[in-house]
Amino acid sequence: MSEEKKNFALIGVAGYIAVRHVRAIKDTGNILVASLDRFDSVGFIDNYFPEADFFIEFERFDRHIAKLIRQGTKVDYVSICSPNYLHDSHIRFALRSGADAICEKPIVLNPWNIDALQDYEKETGKKVWNILQLRHHQTIVDLREKVQHGPPDKVYDIDLSYITSRGNWYHYSWKGDVEKSGGIATNIGVHFFDMLTWIFGDVKENRVHFLKEDKAAGYLELERARVRWFLSINYEDIPREIKQAGQRTYRSITINGEEIEFSGGFADLHTASYEKILERKGYGLEAARKSIQTVYTIRNTKPVGLKGDYHPIIKTIKNDL
Repeated sequence: MSEEKKNFALIGVAGYIAVRHVRAIKDTGNILVASLDRFDSVGFIDNYFPEADFFIEFERFDRHIAKLIRQGTKVDYVSICSPNYLHDSHIRFALRSGADAICEKPIVLNPWNIDALQDYEKETGKKVWNILQLRHHQTIVDLREKVQHGPPDKVYDIDLSYITSRGNWYHYSWKGDVEKSGGIATNIGVHFFDMLTWIFGDVKENRVHFLKEDKAAGYLELERARVRWFLSINYEDIPREIKQAGQRTYRSITINGEEIEFSGGFADLHTASYEKILERKGYGLEAARKSIQTVYTIRNTKPVGLKGDYHPIIKTIKNDL
């Protein structure tokens, strides 16, 4: 990695995930010069870059970035933590400003947006990087190595369960608007689908059993895996023993009946992502294509109902479906 400090701007700095990006910029020895958010509860920046400029209006932020460039201060990267539906526009802003873009997932909502952004990359000579942090989790890396070095014809049976409770606010925010967020599979599932296709190959079949605002389930047949998946933001879907333990989140991945434990080890994954990007070894637009296509298909597929090989957790909640 170059020892020269890089200048970063950040869009969406008041968002939940933004602090991990700001920390990654600091941890990699670089500088946040400006940030933008319509909300101004961003005091945490004082712990990292108190001198960074802050804007609540995009127009003023845009002018400021242009001014920096005219004055000879190059903005090398624009980190994007804005709502999902704004990613495409903010990536284009970064490239037009002569900066690489580092964008949270989902990088875009539709597969064809990737094609258009690849054209933008060619026109500007700049690069779009996607944060796919699970690919840097050591347990996931080890699993991929195991699969790649295992019997080439082996097909794995996987159950993926992810329930992360959300309050009423969720449905009134942009996250609850399918047009803005992509819906539940995109909001909370895209990183798992990326992980699975990264390890087990392309999607051969994508079947949706049911799809609601607060929960979804389906079946993916990959080149080397059969995946039954269940996603929910409804607290009532959490298994009883997990509720009794006082937890509001339940995550489980079993492969051939064996639980894969990776609940820890997340603290520094954004920093690891930034390190790879700064080395020009990060994950670009094409790396995101499979997961974006997967969640797009889920969002636009008519559910078949509780037929075939559906996720076992559905049996405990099917009266609510």
